[in-house]
Amino acid sequence: MGDLNVRSVQSRHEQQQFMRYLLRDVQALERMLQENWFESDIVRIGAEQEMCLVDSRSLKPMHINLQALEIINSEAFTSELANFNLEANLDPRTFTGTALSDMHQQLKETLDSAQQKVHATGATILLAGILPTIRKSDVEIANITPLDRYRALMDGLAALRGEAFELRIAGIDELNLEQETAMLEACNTSFQVHLQVSPDDFVRKYNYAQALAGPTMAISVNSPMLFGRRLWHETRIALFQQSIDIRTFTDHLRDRSPRVTFGKDWLHSSIMEIYREDIARFQVLLTTDVDEDVMAMLEAGTTPRLRALNIHNSTVYRWNRPCYGISPNGKPHLRIENRILPSGPSVPDAMANAAFWLGLMNGMEDSYPDITQHMEFADAKANFFAAARFGMDTQLTWTHGIKISPSDLILGELLPMARTGLQKAGIAPSDIDKYLGIIEARTASGRTGSSWMLKSFNVLAKQKVHRDEIISAITASIYQHQHEGKPVHEWDLACTDKWEYEPSSMLVEEFMTTDIITVQEDDILDLPANLMDWRRIRHVAVEDHSGKLVGLITSRMMLRHYGHAINQPHRGTPTLVKDIMRRDPITVAPEDSIIKAMELMQSRRVGSLPVMKNGNLIGMITEAEFLDITSALIKRLARRGGRVAGARPEAVDSNSPAQEQPPAGEEEAPNA
Repeated sequence: MGDLNVRSVQSRHEQQQFMRYLLRDVQALERMLQENWFESDIVRIGAEQEMCLVDSRSLKPMHINLQALEIINSEAFTSELANFNLEANLDPRTFTGTALSDMHQQLKETLDSAQQKVHATGATILLAGILPTIRKSDVEIANITPLDRYRALMDGLAALRGEAFELRIAGIDELNLEQETAMLEACNTSFQVHLQVSPDDFVRKYNYAQALAGPTMAISVNSPMLFGRRLWHETRIALFQQSIDIRTFTDHLRDRSPRVTFGKDWLHSSIMEIYREDIARFQVLLTTDVDEDVMAMLEAGTTPRLRALNIHNSTVYRWNRPCYGISPNGKPHLRIENRILPSGPSVPDAMANAAFWLGLMNGMEDSYPDITQHMEFADAKANFFAAARFGMDTQLTWTHGIKISPSDLILGELLPMARTGLQKAGIAPSDIDKYLGIIEARTASGRTGSSWMLKSFNVLAKQKVHRDEIISAITASIYQHQHEGKPVHEWDLACTDKWEYEPSSMLVEEFMTTDIITVQEDDILDLPANLMDWRRIRHVAVEDHSGKLVGLITSRMMLRHYGHAINQPHRGTPTLVKDIMRRDPITVAPEDSIIKAMELMQSRRVGSLPVMKNGNLIGMITEAEFLDITSALIKRLARRGGRVAGARPEAVDSNSPAQEQPPAGEEEAPNA
């Protein structure tokens, strides 16, 4: 949980003042390490669970997090960047005995209690690395949580970037977009696990965390989709790095690090290496009024908070983050925060992921006293990103350069290692069997959260289910299985029969097509005629040489043109698109509702609407998209023994007399 009492840097003087505090904190930390101030006779674990607030009917983001915090009224909960996210902080506990099952019980009770309290608002709570139903409009700046820290963070990143943030992620599908702020990061939610480590063990343990990032990632992937696109198995990784990347392209090969980073090398001597590197590489983003003289406090024997250091550390996003804190007994301690694990798929899965990682962190030393002597850092880093892209379907490079699949590595070496580590910690045998049993079953079945989502998507897509209904059905199934408390390897694939799909709440961005065929106004008319024939479409957008929308051409227009041309003498010059296109077509915005789009098509008697954002063509909706949605609803009613009542939609009945002679200047709806 970040410090909320911060602000963006407003002047060079503020930046210089905060840097003085930051450097003093580093000096104080180094002195404390040299003088053995740190707690080293106990190991504690903890966790932070991020979650999404969604509408209980549509299962799409519900922007009420501050209202929800008031209703929940618990110090365990805090806000997150977007106003549809919350975070629950679990109690630190000694890593022994029933610590894991106790944490599990607290997490379940915390979520259940919050769920019951927010029910009256129409909201529910859902765990997902990236919520499948999230929309681009949900992460616009208007949906930032209205607290100074978040606004200061967005302002600081935007100032350093100096231009729009770009997102380019390719998987089965591809996503390319830009946004003026770093709000896209708010799509991500995670289950962050903390492990307290003594200073003497920190270097060794931190390197273990880096080496284990790849296989831990592979077995826990749960974020394969963003905005309806199938991307990486853990899209969070690419999304987080790109969404707050302040680097811009230049024609020089300067080596600059992103603020979201895996690191560049093994740790060699001390935690100080990380803090010094982060100060050297990353500019100060946030500042605050520091009210402690850290050196005077050390002289007085008082543990300082090192507030400046912690604030700067909170704006550098290492996947394994070093943390400084103060224990209840007043002694300082060091922790490793695992930021790799996504939220979900279920509470048992999250706890199994945590148990697996904690066991490995405690058991690896028996096989690899110094992992840097057995493994290249480049391999550890490559493993992490390969696992994020392909999940369990990747190949890892393990110790001594051995190539191995994640399943063979986990079943053959890592599960026994994790069991040994948990046993050494004195974890209850029943807890060890329960949580490692989930990891073993998930590995043997190959069913991670991501593979379950992708398989569900593919099965429903083969049934010709509309994309929005697919992701809604997947989200509904996640919600159902989470409340049943079943781990993901026991889940049935998502289907459309267990949830009442309600497209009336859809936005244009959720059902528009983004695979747009365009022509230019100076193209010959034969080009769009052939494109329509080849692609079986009736509408083609027309752009100018700069890519701006200037018109629309439809099959009806061309039929009329060619019909008239039969009786006309042959012209020496070809007819161009601009000769018959409709200029300045009626458009909609991506955040407009499906109802507004439907009413606009009906009232203006058009069969298509280009979708515009900031002057750019980003999509198209036609009567075909409405037909897909209507068809799905009719089929479901038929399966349930229902019948369809009501008048025919005017927009799809192009043979009605009213549409044969449209008002002057309007484009007719094409024949269905």
